[in-house]
Amino acid sequence: MPPITSPQNERLKDLRRLARKRGRDEMGRFVAEGEDLLQAADAAGWRALERYCATGSGLGGTEVEPDVLQHVSQLGSGTRALAVYEQRWAPAPLGPLAVYLHGIADPGNVGTVLRSALAFGAACVVLGPGCADPFGPKAVRASMGALFQVPVARATSVAELPGETIALDAHADAGNLAGPLTAPATLLIGAERAGLPAELVAACDRTVRIPIHSESLNAAMAATIALYEATRGLGALDHRMDAA
Repeated sequence: MPPITSPQNERLKDLRRLARKRGRDEMGRFVAEGEDLLQAADAAGWRALERYCATGSGLGGTEVEPDVLQHVSQLGSGTRALAVYEQRWAPAPLGPLAVYLHGIADPGNVGTVLRSALAFGAACVVLGPGCADPFGPKAVRASMGALFQVPVARATSVAELPGETIALDAHADAGNLAGPLTAPATLLIGAERAGLPAELVAACDRTVRIPIHSESLNAAMAATIALYEATRGLGALDHRMDAA
């Protein structure tokens, strides 16, 4: 098959649609860019629906002239390879250890939480109202391939979350988060400024805080510290298996 040479190619138009959330929602697909992410998808058993690479790169897939490929790339530095995948949503939040995000509008934070969830053996990242799309370009990049290994789910109430529900609130008059957690649990993280809604906190089993000297932590940093503390001394894989 000859390489694609025009930015107006219909297949490339679909790629540009997938750069927008509306397009991703309508098509149920998303794009991952860069050799490392595509290798991570392959290793996790995700089958690409379509694969594109710069002409002459030898990376496999439909060849596209490099300057034309840059027209659909969402990377500032451009890319040599990208692929399209079906979105995968878990039908329900999974335990034994889950992270729930509420109002995390920064896609970089959502992707970073996915990366931390993989590092510490969380079974699922659950997205509540106001969260960025985990399948958006920035979130996919920030996940560094974790999106292909950590299930993502949606939830609208605390009742849907597995195990003990533990709300992190920087301003709470509550004890410090102390691990390890040896029973199933969900850690609830809110946006840096707004935090978790009061009614959500009230519905949780308990509220804890991370002791810090400043006012607040970036949401992804808070989630990472909480996951470390939750699995401290257990080992991420051991925690996942023992608590199941």
